[in-house]
Amino acid sequence: MSSEPAPAPDTSGWREFLGAWVRNPARVGAVWPSSQRLSAKLARVAPGHGSPVVVELGPGTGAVTAQVARRLSPQGRHLAVELDPGMASYLERSHPGVEVVNGDARKLGELLAERRIEHVDAVISGLPWSLFDRETQREILGQVVDVIGDTGVFTTFAYSHTLPIPSARRFKATLHEVFDEVVMTRTVWRNVPPAFCFLCRRPRPDRSSPRNDPRR
Repeated sequence: MSSEPAPAPDTSGWREFLGAWVRNPARVGAVWPSSQRLSAKLARVAPGHGSPVVVELGPGTGAVTAQVARRLSPQGRHLAVELDPGMASYLERSHPGVEVVNGDARKLGELLAERRIEHVDAVISGLPWSLFDRETQREILGQVVDVIGDTGVFTTFAYSHTLPIPSARRFKATLHEVFDEVVMTRTVWRNVPPAFCFLCRRPRPDRSSPRNDPRR
């Protein structure tokens, strides 16, 4: 039997997560990185064949990033858009096969155009929607709708305990305004705190543009 000590666990992701929260707690809605079960549920929309493009918004420490990398077709393209510079730098080091973009999700179309991407097959979001005001929610959703078109899919998650919060209710209602199909998954209890996913397809052709809503 080897007498060598077991390798120490990698805690750099936790340090970056806490550092991002300290730098700007209003941007980090999570209290804990997503569990493997929640991450795997979100990553299910990543196509395993062809040459798809998958975009993550707010990937954080990369819990979902790792699951997407496992599922995504070898010919696929995987981009992670992260606003926090420290988190973006950590992702570049820990996930060298992912195209990390240090940028704002509200400029998603512009960020993708700079990289000659016209269409995205799946957008997976880890953004803290319940912390955003109506204008920000609709602005980002407008960007998502533009890049996935009629054939792409959008998925995100929410904590079960936030459902009564007005901003969370508003976000759920906005999803139903924007998408023809909005499915809520079962709660992932093995997450801190428990969470569920929204799975959205087919933007409504008669919708008003989320970015130009006169009610904002």
